[in-house]
Amino acid sequence: MDEHGKIRNPGDFDKQVAGTVENLAVALDVESCTLDDVVRLKVHYTAERDDWDVVSALASFFKADPMPVISTMPEPLQPFSGQTIQVQAIAQRGWRGLDDIRFRPRPVPAARRVSFNDRIVTAGLRAGEFIALSNLAAEDDEGVVRHPDDPVAQTHFIMKRHEETLAALGASFQDCIKMEGYHIGTSRQDWVPLAKARAGYFREPGPAATTVPCDDLHPPGALTKIEVLAMREHWNGYDKYIPREDHWPKRVWDWPIPLPYRQAIGLRDMIWLGGQVPFHPYSNTGIRVFKGQLAAQTRFTVDYILDLLRPFGRTLANLKLLVCYFSSTGSEAETISFAEVLAECFGGQLPPMTLIPHSCMRDVNTVEIFGVAQG
Repeated sequence: MDEHGKIRNPGDFDKQVAGTVENLAVALDVESCTLDDVVRLKVHYTAERDDWDVVSALASFFKADPMPVISTMPEPLQPFSGQTIQVQAIAQRGWRGLDDIRFRPRPVPAARRVSFNDRIVTAGLRAGEFIALSNLAAEDDEGVVRHPDDPVAQTHFIMKRHEETLAALGASFQDCIKMEGYHIGTSRQDWVPLAKARAGYFREPGPAATTVPCDDLHPPGALTKIEVLAMREHWNGYDKYIPREDHWPKRVWDWPIPLPYRQAIGLRDMIWLGGQVPFHPYSNTGIRVFKGQLAAQTRFTVDYILDLLRPFGRTLANLKLLVCYFSSTGSEAETISFAEVLAECFGGQLPPMTLIPHSCMRDVNTVEIFGVAQG
């Protein structure tokens, strides 16, 4: 976007990548950071490209090694007219000067290596205590999807890859603070078997979790994609689990099947929220309130977020990241209307937001929101 809120170079992916990184550098500078301080990028893109094209295009702007973790999601819709890419960044000031930096390479298919000039792509990165893993499909080292007709088998393939990466970084699934998953299919029947497969890798208390349906995944045959963030400390020569604060107000919904995840966890002055949806309060029925009504469901969902922050002594003003999936046909007017509802809920300045319009929200749900609070 330019300073007037209009997308520059409408429809031109390559120029928009450059413009997006330019804007990102400005935003980081406000916090005394640079592009070298980025640990993880999350990229939602709409273009005739695939994941490796997008990773390569962004990697060229991040010169320092190891490069940040880059997670990619193809999207049929973007929030603003002419937009082809949206990038969310998590940065940690000065992490490259820490004593404890570890990373695990991500295999690049042979046919794609030339676009990286033989540079190592990062599958997992540990910057002191913070650990980020790129989102993965069930893609083998040559870029071929394993188990192309079996989303549960794909889930196990991905989770085992993540387990290996976490171990290489001195961590395990029990150190995870956030899990994000995507899958083809919008019904509860599509979701349940995959939810059970993912959950088998965690024990209580698990991370905060978000899973959303999607229209498309790369490479061809991919039916699900998963990523995790974790935190683990190092002292006396050992890697140690970091205890976390955990609050779950009774009003806030539970899942309709037993799962090990938490709705909100706090550690190191940060509160990580699971994806909040307008489920009936005080229940695990999975029944939505205000069925199909985006504005009403949004207000109700933001109220859940406030419920979760309150026991930690935080409010909506403490949110430093807000990620919103919302039902849309893809018009800019719908994005603006949704953002206006959020502004009403916050009653003040909005936090940094990632807005992802979706044409395939689950059942009669129109919105899912999660965030990270700090301070």
